[in-house]
Amino acid sequence: MTHRVAVIAGDGIGPEVTAAALDVVRAAGVDVDVVRFDLGADRYLRDGHVLDDDDLERLRACDAILKGPLGPPVGDTRVPPGTIERGIILRLRFAFDQYVNLRPFEGAGVEFVVVRENTEGSYAGEGGFLRKGTPHEVATQGSVNTRFGVERCVRYAFDLAMTRERRHLTLVHKTNVLTFAGDLWQRTFDEVAGAYPDVTTAYHHVDAACIYLVEDPGRYDVIVTDNLFGDILTDLAGAVTGGVGFAGTGNLNPDRTAPSMFEPVHGSAHDVAGTEQVNPSSQILSAVMMLEFLGEAEAAARIRKALDHVRATNPTPSTIGALVAERL
Repeated sequence: MTHRVAVIAGDGIGPEVTAAALDVVRAAGVDVDVVRFDLGADRYLRDGHVLDDDDLERLRACDAILKGPLGPPVGDTRVPPGTIERGIILRLRFAFDQYVNLRPFEGAGVEFVVVRENTEGSYAGEGGFLRKGTPHEVATQGSVNTRFGVERCVRYAFDLAMTRERRHLTLVHKTNVLTFAGDLWQRTFDEVAGAYPDVTTAYHHVDAACIYLVEDPGRYDVIVTDNLFGDILTDLAGAVTGGVGFAGTGNLNPDRTAPSMFEPVHGSAHDVAGTEQVNPSSQILSAVMMLEFLGEAEAAARIRKALDHVRATNPTPSTIGALVAERL
């Protein structure tokens, strides 16, 4: 089967790591028809283009999206804050209803996965300014939580927990302070749990979860949480399991009504582009998640095994992609 894959190579080290990931995918014997999209900070600086409706329609026609890291160099003020994040990354998540952000972590002797709600919460864009630019300015930023959105994310997490050996699911929120959103999450979680008697459940406040991730990450199997908390927790989880350079992520549309998007957790790292320090591991793992979602489980497993073998040899980071492809 040929898979039509949209590729947004990204900025900085993005083109290097996405090229390495595609080489690995092809070396594993997977046939991909690549459709390239010129999007990101570099494109914005050239002509002001971010992401338009025509881009969305062309992307919608693909089976999946493999996206590299996006963003300008650190300190470059020519791209207004939020232009790329809201204009491309969040717009794709919302437009394609990629309501589950799935981030598996493995390293330092532990293995767990975080299910982050991906289209609501504080990133939905609800809020505004009053008397902006004056000494009496007011800024509000709401957190949007719907029963529909919370429940489908929670059900996904329970279904995932059922496929794992430990069958344990932890809800992370801040119910003692966020008494409205937290109450909706807790009630929904408890009600859905009734349909999964074989899954053991727990609840942790987000601040406690941060401590546990540092001191005892092995206590976790599957975590489910909201958009903002998930964003923070997954970066911390990446740090405690070897670094965000070794973590991939999937922005999933589990209903498959639009393409899902797979991307590395790390940033565009313009300062190391073109050097031996560029490590494509996170992008390769994102491609592995893409293959699993596309039904190419056997190829994905072989790539994981090859990547583990190569990384164990302590190679020069920039050679990892070629070494994995050669081993495949």
